[in-house]
Amino acid sequence: MNCLIIDDEPLAVELLEDFVSKVPFLNLAATCSNGIDAISIIKNNPIDLIFTDIEMPDFSGIEFIKSLDDKPLFIFTTAYSHYAIEGFNLNAVDYLIKPIPFHRFLTAVNRAQEVYLLKKEDGNKEKQPTTLKEDCDFIFVKADYENIKLNLDDIKYIEGLKDYIKIYSNSHKPILTLSSFKKIEEKLPAKLFVRVHRSYIVSLKYIHSVQRNRILIDTIRIPIGNNYKDDFIRKIGG
Repeated sequence: MNCLIIDDEPLAVELLEDFVSKVPFLNLAATCSNGIDAISIIKNNPIDLIFTDIEMPDFSGIEFIKSLDDKPLFIFTTAYSHYAIEGFNLNAVDYLIKPIPFHRFLTAVNRAQEVYLLKKEDGNKEKQPTTLKEDCDFIFVKADYENIKLNLDDIKYIEGLKDYIKIYSNSHKPILTLSSFKKIEEKLPAKLFVRVHRSYIVSLKYIHSVQRNRILIDTIRIPIGNNYKDDFIRKIGG
């Protein structure tokens, strides 16, 4: 994984350089002291993982991450813990408090590698020919280092959680898998499933009732988003 270190403290950069050199799957592509230089580096180099400080002159690490349209994986490295919630809201892989012990660094980069490999695997699958979804009565999803087979007939609804989705079904406890709504929608037959909200896909089979802008499945009330309402009403013949 190609890494970029962003920190305005030379000693902090030196420590991270040493840590990176000890991890076989990491390759240090560049270091810099501010977000403006980092943007230029990212435009001209393939970067898979960023280590960035938060409090830096002119352009904070959080502002820098927010400015990126296509974000690599990133880990915040900072002396201040009060940014943690905002950091994780941006979907940081981890949040390391200075002084950073090597064992915490190693935990963070192992997590980053796991996410990186899962995303890479998903990307490779998209390039491979697949069986038409209308001809299949099951799908496979990856969770906990295994591919789990799910019968379409058992899936009740799917909830989106940032880079992950949570699948609720009859035959399994809820399954958390690294995927996007776009990818899971492509696997599901449109005649059986419908997206009703930016964070929900439901099985038409398991809808008990529709109550104004809510769908009832078992005892769960799922919101119907305005952008999806017309398509949903057409599907149920309302």
